[in-house]
Amino acid sequence: MLKGLLNLFGSASERALKPLRKRVEEVNALESELQALSDDELRQKTQEFQERLTEGETLDDLLPEAFAAVREASRRSIGLRHFDVQLIGGIVLHQGKIAEMATGEGKTLVATLPAYLNSLGGKGVHIVTVNDYLAGRDAKWMGPIYAALGSTVGVLQQGGSFLVDASAAFEERLRPAHRREAYQADIIYGTNSEFGFDYLRDNMSLSKEQRVQRDLHYAIVDEVDYILIDEARTPLIISGQSQEAAQSYPRFAQVARRLRRDEDYLVDEKTRAVSLTDEGITKVEQALGTADLYGPENYGMTHFVENALRAEAVFQRDKDYVVQDGQVILVDEFTGRLMPGRRYSDGLHQAIEAKEGAPVQRETVVMATITLQNYFRMYRRLAGMTGTAMTEADELWKIYQLDVVSIPTHRPMIRQNLPDAVYKREKPKFDAVAEEVAQAHAAGRPVLLGTASIEVSERLSTLLQARGIPHQVLNAKQHAKEAAIVAQAGRLGAVTVATNMAGRGTDIILGGSPAERDPKEWEGEHNKVVALGGLYVVGTERHEARRIDNQLRGRTGRQGDPGSSRFYVSLEDELMRRFGGDRVKAFMDWAGIPDETSIENPMVQKSLESAQVRVEGYNFEVRKNLVEFDDVINRHREVIYAERNKVLEGADLQSNIAEMIEREVRALVDTHLPGTRAEGWDLEGFVSAFQVLMPPAEWATPESLAEMDREGILEQALAHAQGIHAAKEESLGPKATRDLERFIVLRTIDSQWVQHLTAMENMRTGIGLQAVGQRDPLVAYKQQGHEMFQELLERIRHDVVRLLLHVQVQVRAAVPAVSGRRGISSPMESQQRDSRGEAAGVGAPVRSHQKVGRNDP
Repeated sequence: MLKGLLNLFGSASERALKPLRKRVEEVNALESELQALSDDELRQKTQEFQERLTEGETLDDLLPEAFAAVREASRRSIGLRHFDVQLIGGIVLHQGKIAEMATGEGKTLVATLPAYLNSLGGKGVHIVTVNDYLAGRDAKWMGPIYAALGSTVGVLQQGGSFLVDASAAFEERLRPAHRREAYQADIIYGTNSEFGFDYLRDNMSLSKEQRVQRDLHYAIVDEVDYILIDEARTPLIISGQSQEAAQSYPRFAQVARRLRRDEDYLVDEKTRAVSLTDEGITKVEQALGTADLYGPENYGMTHFVENALRAEAVFQRDKDYVVQDGQVILVDEFTGRLMPGRRYSDGLHQAIEAKEGAPVQRETVVMATITLQNYFRMYRRLAGMTGTAMTEADELWKIYQLDVVSIPTHRPMIRQNLPDAVYKREKPKFDAVAEEVAQAHAAGRPVLLGTASIEVSERLSTLLQARGIPHQVLNAKQHAKEAAIVAQAGRLGAVTVATNMAGRGTDIILGGSPAERDPKEWEGEHNKVVALGGLYVVGTERHEARRIDNQLRGRTGRQGDPGSSRFYVSLEDELMRRFGGDRVKAFMDWAGIPDETSIENPMVQKSLESAQVRVEGYNFEVRKNLVEFDDVINRHREVIYAERNKVLEGADLQSNIAEMIEREVRALVDTHLPGTRAEGWDLEGFVSAFQVLMPPAEWATPESLAEMDREGILEQALAHAQGIHAAKEESLGPKATRDLERFIVLRTIDSQWVQHLTAMENMRTGIGLQAVGQRDPLVAYKQQGHEMFQELLERIRHDVVRLLLHVQVQVRAAVPAVSGRRGISSPMESQQRDSRGEAAGVGAPVRSHQKVGRNDP
């Protein structure tokens, strides 16, 4: 009955697609009209659309004509004509939704439609990719389409910023440009990190000229599930070095190395937490020479011990990280890519460095931070595209209010998804995988092997070498070659071992990439591979997220090609060990199934899927918890950044400063001179605090104050403070005084904000203990965070007044302006200038060394 009702009304995606087909027909009806235009007439369409927008038409009104113009520009410039399903995908993206499109359906081309349409308003469109290679490749590839319509394209990469010159050869299309210039383009390609860090740096700048981003208007996120879900657990952080010494970590690493798992400490596989046993506590106390490891005086010591234990027992080399050139570099758990510049926080990264004998770098303090969830939620309109989003549709709606619409494929999907082969032990599983690959290779069929870690990739490579099978290994250690390797994974007899989704974003064409090959030769090889059944994808274990498995499967069967996929699983795999493996093992033992024999059983398949659903649920709660806690500090961030922006935009601070001075003086009097009678007054405390706030006055002594009433003291103190400020303005002049005020306000906000971030992080570390007292940690965090934020605002006001009244300014002879603001400079200002390489009014410096990218580690 229920199934019949579902068929009657259709799925949510089918209902969403139905009205879009009419819009596609409107686009198609305009095709012949636009084909009749000359190149100049087609280019002039952009100006026409922009004029119509100013006259009151909306983007929705212009959609059919704009999409038809993009399709025609694409056909002329790069020889690709958008399919009808790609037009549907473009409409879904324009509506601010997620378009789920199968691998190989041309998402890169789809993005040109809503990107061009939404750029007509002149506010800029951001197209967000997962790595620098794809940002550059997509911009160069799609650049001629935008150029044919008179639109400009910018590119953001770690190595710098660029504008696209569509008239140049493909490899030479990126022309260096200032960061701000790249952001002024109509369409900007870049990674989530580049956009996010630019936002943070803009909100650390000391002048309006140093900021590069425009308003966050509209973004299309490619591989949206990876960026908004997988990457969401790692906040973007700009940090500076703290004063913590690094010499303690090796000592604790030695202690952890001598402890034995399950005897001295226990590991929770599900949460990756480590706890000492009573025997372990005794051993650690003896090694460190302390009587009570968990005594209050040893709080810092327990922190070192816990990190050393986690580094030793939980984090594995060549899986969670690699060691290259003496540095510990993290590995992305979902893609297998290296993440240089990223570090674990709270001393964990230092503990891993000590474990590996690498130089231990000093700990850092957070200067600016934001989660990707909160960064992308700031865009007025957000859209995304990926091959796999339906399994995470609930999370994408709850956190981002993004609907997921599944777009039909251009040609029917004929891929075969074979049942999983389940083994009791890991070794027989890998032997079976190697044998399966050997058989496919002998027939000439290309095989893509998906692994979960670098370690497994290298283990499989050894097994394949032993069988004499030539192959390519693609993992985080060969990051630079991944696109070129993946592009050839569909060639006759090719065997490619890839870490999870390494090479994501690159199409695997049967017969290999046709570029720079004889057409007849390529067609012959393509037909042979098709006859053999297409690309064979073999997964060496199930990932904890079904999306990742679906992405691996999606590498085959593109655009109606044949293909098949199969996963090989053992009960010793991490997922099965953590969830559900015991029941399946008991069944296999009961059935007397030998280690070398696999089973394909519905019960086992159900157990696997159930384990994945449970892990996905757990990970969602982790991300949800992260965003709920970050929402607290995000509200603080919004207030602080809004105040900074007012200052940078030239808000008149004169009245604000006068109010700050009066409030601070009144607070000083209220604190030390309560009531109206002198009996309860703290005159010495008042004098001491008075001298901290402003230069001393002859009348401000305990003896003199004892003879005055409260109002008289308040009037004298106010007059003294206001007189100091007025004297500075008379000496410097109004303009220089306003510059000085802006500088002091910005530096004070920045300094206090860094301290606030540190305090909030420290509070959050221990807030979980509130649960012991039957209090919701999140509620407690909100309450205490609110109180700390009010204290932050008071400290900012106090420090602004104190600095302004105490600062000594020397007027010097005029020198050439460095930052566009006369007479004010600072170390941070220089640092910002150097990192951007584009201070206002300064020519590009001549460098004898390689330029450091704006967001480089």
